[in-house]
Amino acid sequence: MTGARTGGGSGARDGRPAPAAERPRALRRRAARRAATEPDGPGSGDTLAFVESPVQLLNVLEWLHAHLGRGAGGPAGVTVVVLSNNDPMTRGQLRRMAELAREEGVGVRWEDARGGASAPLRTVGSLSGALRRARRVVIGDPFSRYVQLLLTLTGAPEIVVVDDGTATMEFVAQLAGGERLVRWHRSGRGGLGGMRDAVYAPVSAAARRRLTPRAGRSVEVFSSMPVEVPDGITLGTNDFAWTRHRFGPPALTRGADLVGTNLAETGVVDTEHYIRAVTALAREHGATRYFAHRRESTEKLHRLADEAGLEIVRPELPLELIARRGPIGRSVVSFPSTVLHTLPLALAGTGVRVSACDIDPGWLTESASPRAEGFLAVVTGTARDVHRLRSAPSAGQ
Repeated sequence: MTGARTGGGSGARDGRPAPAAERPRALRRRAARRAATEPDGPGSGDTLAFVESPVQLLNVLEWLHAHLGRGAGGPAGVTVVVLSNNDPMTRGQLRRMAELAREEGVGVRWEDARGGASAPLRTVGSLSGALRRARRVVIGDPFSRYVQLLLTLTGAPEIVVVDDGTATMEFVAQLAGGERLVRWHRSGRGGLGGMRDAVYAPVSAAARRRLTPRAGRSVEVFSSMPVEVPDGITLGTNDFAWTRHRFGPPALTRGADLVGTNLAETGVVDTEHYIRAVTALAREHGATRYFAHRRESTEKLHRLADEAGLEIVRPELPLELIARRGPIGRSVVSFPSTVLHTLPLALAGTGVRVSACDIDPGWLTESASPRAEGFLAVVTGTARDVHRLRSAPSAGQ
């Protein structure tokens, strides 16, 4: 299993150096990690891809795999720009994904885009030339203010949006409805966040115009989500062919695995309800492992380990790759999330059953967005090839 477990370590054992036989491998891995954080240069290819999460980078690789036979320029023409944040788990997964991208022949440029007050200005300035030259720009998060700002600086005749999970569903709906681009879990109830949105509105509006096709500019959405794109936009189907080609098939364990979400961390679901729901699911399905979302809090994960008796696994790669590499449970249970749509594709033909557990409306917090309940229901209801479960039993007890 590729991943890190809470309380465990990697590398030296109990503070002792690794055995001599392991040192060359450890040195190679450290060198690869260093290389994954070093820029390849300003990006001389005709395609620039901007990613901020490991899943976005995975889907850039899927898009590249799908388009290799259709004149996309191949890896030699693509530079992936990693706009890294400061979250350790995200950075770790991004480093590993950058290694995989380089192994596929893709150029990777790492930007510490949030490394201090001057970092955004420095990053945007260093990318302006490459943006002007690019004929194709690929983005993973159209809601990102960083990406929206970069979009205003390019006149590329081709724009591609790859999946950033279920957020793609909301993006397409807002684009079709002529709405401003706002993440579904934002409450929209004013405050400092509302003030920032108002100040940033002109940039967001300009980015939205860049994401609207017109004469001389095409827009593609490359997605595994059940979306219907507006007229004029091309829809590419992401079936995770690269993932299946690159990894697996996995060995299967006899038990069930649970997939974590950050719904509590984003203020959508009450933490206490979530912990009771996970505990109930583990008991009912005989689950022993919990694959944590990269943004779940350490405190919550410790409670899940203690109260639900679960082994907490913090994967070092997106779950689609971890599951495909295996071992993985014969049954995988998840709350409404991206994996309900992506795991059945990544695990096609393996015999793994993916099950969806609905979020009970009573678990939502008072500060949750008014759109939260409906959006989560759509995420679960539109998932293909999954088994539907009722809300977790005894979650409210």
